Amino acid sequence: MMHRFPNLEKPTTYNEKLQWLKLNCRNPEYTKMVDKYEAKEYVRKILGDEYIIPTLGVWNSFDEIDFDKLPEKFVLKCTHDSGGLVICKDKSKLDKNEARKKIENSLKHNYYLEHREYPYKDVKPRIIAEQFMVDESGTELKDYKFFCFNGVCKMLFVATDRPFDTRFDFFDTDFNHLPFKQGHPLATKKIAMPKGFEEMKRIAEKLSVNIPHVRVDLYDINGHIYFGELTFFHFSGNVPFEPSEWDGKIGNWLQLPTPK
Repeated sequence: MMHRFPNLEKPTTYNEKLQWLKLNCRNPEYTKMVDKYEAKEYVRKILGDEYIIPTLGVWNSFDEIDFDKLPEKFVLKCTHDSGGLVICKDKSKLDKNEARKKIENSLKHNYYLEHREYPYKDVKPRIIAEQFMVDESGTELKDYKFFCFNGVCKMLFVATDRPFDTRFDFFDTDFNHLPFKQGHPLATKKIAMPKGFEEMKRIAEKLSVNIPHVRVDLYDINGHIYFGELTFFHFSGNVPFEPSEWDGKIGNWLQLPTPK
């Protein structure tokens, strides 16, 4: 995907260092931190309940879901996966067969095998329902993803126009737009600094203390901050930056630990 071999003896770029961390810095605690159900309890103990999106249910199979007990709007996702998402805005119009197909395919998906992101290897595949959330736009839930290095936030990107025309825009910690892209095109609309930006930075740094690198994903809904997820290997270290010099610049922020 990068069209070259990584230097794993002396990694210098961000993407190379992520591969090095997969191989040399394995923390079993990270499994709980990437589990979309267990991570909520982990974060709750650090931050408190007010930052947690309410969980409406957790099940081992689709047949266990009692849709009569769910509200008119909700979100279904799997605890071990990325992308297996069912957004229900009107329960009376939900195509349960399509929802079943998507969720059951996600349950079968072994995310660890794709790029050897070891924290996912032992996550128990389950289904959770969450409260439906939307931000001030009334149409989407923008995702603010903070890149933290040993408890210090260095940059973030904002994901907009999901899921059909996804755009990623990178910003520094003063919310100045950074001159590169990765994985998706830039937004065609101006992205305003969220109301809770300073609080989000504080939360991201609090959740990343003593971790060489983690991406902390948060939502801002009219100034109220909610936790999204923790990601240890952004894009699995397999997506180039444009221009490529930013791979090295960001790599300078990541200080690798001594392997145990």
